[in-house]
Amino acid sequence: SVALSADGTRALSGSSDNTVRLWDLGTGKTTRALKGHAHYVFSVALSADGTRALSGSSDNTVRLWDLGTGKTIHTLEGHTDTVWSVALSADGTRVLSGSSDTTARLWDLGTGKTIRTLKGHSGIIWSVALSADGTRALSGSSDNTVRLWDL
Repeated sequence: SVALSADGTRALSGSSDNTVRLWDLGTGKTTRALKGHAHYVFSVALSADGTRALSGSSDNTVRLWDLGTGKTIHTLEGHTDTVWSVALSADGTRVLSGSSDTTARLWDLGTGKTIRTLKGHSGIIWSVALSADGTRALSGSSDNTVRLWDL
């Protein structure tokens, strides 16, 4: 997975070497390698202000990173299988994650706790998205459905 900064100068990537990498698009060089996941990183997102990153992994966790220090701010635990997709709310306060455990989870980044577990899919959730106002979520699954959730 990859993500582009709002100003178009940096990119974020997730990798099979268990890292999240921040790239300078002007030079093409890695400016920071974020280490902490125990398995592949399948999904990444950047905060609107470019100061934080989000990652989902086959270690069943979601991590919130401080891009200034390279340190983990929160490790979000609750999924019981691979996290395939992550999305960060526009205001940077909440996260949505989708997993092979067939659930999507809405997280509070202030506490690092699950706000709500969205159940209804019967297959892997490959992709998730949050509306700009944070009132709705979308999830796409291997069960051949897309679900719209009122949050």
